[in-house]
Amino acid sequence: MFTGIVTDIGVVLAREDRGDARFRIRTAYDIATIDLGASIACDGCCLTAVALGDDWFEVDASAETLSKTALGGWSEGTRVNLERALRVGDELGGHIVSGHVDGTAPIAAMAPEGDSLRMVFDAPEDVARFMAPKGSVTLNGVSLTVNEVEGARFGVNLIPHTRAHTTFGDRKEGDRVNLEIDTLARYVARLQETAG
Repeated sequence: MFTGIVTDIGVVLAREDRGDARFRIRTAYDIATIDLGASIACDGCCLTAVALGDDWFEVDASAETLSKTALGGWSEGTRVNLERALRVGDELGGHIVSGHVDGTAPIAAMAPEGDSLRMVFDAPEDVARFMAPKGSVTLNGVSLTVNEVEGARFGVNLIPHTRAHTTFGDRKEGDRVNLEIDTLARYVARLQETAG
C-alpha cells in the first residue's frame, strides 16, 4: 500500500525488452534500505525490486502491465515518480493507494490558475463513474483532489510544490498518465450495485 505522496523522482537508466520489460531506475533512496522483493510505486504502478545496485534498482513489468499503463512509453531518461511502500505508523498524507493502475488518462487541457496549474484529464469510460468532485484520484502516483467532473472529463489543480517535486512539471497536453481510482469509491459503487 502507498499514500500517493511522491518521495523521489527516479530516472530510467536502461530498458531491456524480453517478453516482459526490465527497467533500471536511478534513485536517491538509500539502496541499503531496499530489500529484494520490496514494492516500490513507479509512476503509481506497484512494482517489485528484482535487482539492486549502488544507486539504482531494477523492476520487471509484464506485458499486461505495459498494455494497461503508461510504462510502455518509458525509455532511457524518462523521469519517474517514486514512493516506497507504506509502513505501519507512517503518516498518511495522501490517501490509500494500492498501486494497481486502472488505466491511462490523456491530459486534455492545461491552464494557469493563480499560482496553480489546472489540468483536465479524460478518464477511461469504465472508470469515469468512480470520479467525484472533492474525491481523491491517483495520477502517475500522485494523490490529488478532483475539482470537477463532467462526463468522463475531470480536473485537478497542481500547486507549485507538486509540480516541482513530481514529474508533472514535465507534462504537456496529450501525454497519458497512469490513473488509479480511489479504493473507497470502488467499494461504495460496488455496494450500490449489490443493493440495487
